[in-house]
Amino acid sequence: MTSFWRGERIRLRGIEPDDWAAFMGFTEDEEQLGDLLNPPRSAEGFRSWAKEQAVAAPDGDCFQLAVEAVDSGELVGAVGSYHADPRAGWFEYGITIGAAHRRQGYAAQAAVLLLRFMFAERRFHRCEARIFAHNEASLALHERLGFVEEGRLRERVFLAGRHRDLVVMGMLSEEFDRRHPVPEAPAWS
Repeated sequence: MTSFWRGERIRLRGIEPDDWAAFMGFTEDEEQLGDLLNPPRSAEGFRSWAKEQAVAAPDGDCFQLAVEAVDSGELVGAVGSYHADPRAGWFEYGITIGAAHRRQGYAAQAAVLLLRFMFAERRFHRCEARIFAHNEASLALHERLGFVEEGRLRERVFLAGRHRDLVVMGMLSEEFDRRHPVPEAPAWS
C-alpha cells in the first residue's frame, strides 16, 4: 500500500525535532532569494521551534509539512496551508524548497499532493497563493500548476530597502481536477 502523502520523488511528512537545521537553511535561502528578511534567529531557536512543531496538532485546516526526497530521505523543503476559511471554502498555501533542491520537480509534486488533500479530502473550493512579483520562478511554477493571476497588490511588501508588488494567484477545485486528475486506482490504495 502506497501512502497518499507520497509522490514519485517526494513524500510529505510531519516535522521532526531533528529537522531544525534544514529549516534554518531554508530561512537563509529565502533571505538570499529576496523573499523573506527577518532578524537572525539562533540555532537553539530553530531547535525549539522544530520540537514544538513535532508535537503540535494541526490548527484546523492550517498545518505545515516537511518535503522529503524519496531517494535520499533528505529534507528538501516545506509546504503548508496557512489560512483557511472552511465556511467560504478557500485556503491559502505556501511552499519553500531549499536552494540546492530547486528546479528538480519537488515543489510541483509537493503542491499537487497538498492541493489534492485540501480539495478532495477537505472539500475546499479554491486555493490562493501570494507570491512576490520578483520571484519569477515561483510565478512560473504556479502557472504550470494551473494557478491564474487574480491580482497584483502594488508595493504591498517592503523588502531589501524598497516596496515590492505581491501577486495573488488562485485556483478552483474543478480547475485542479482537470489539470491533475486522480489516477483510476488512487496512488495511495
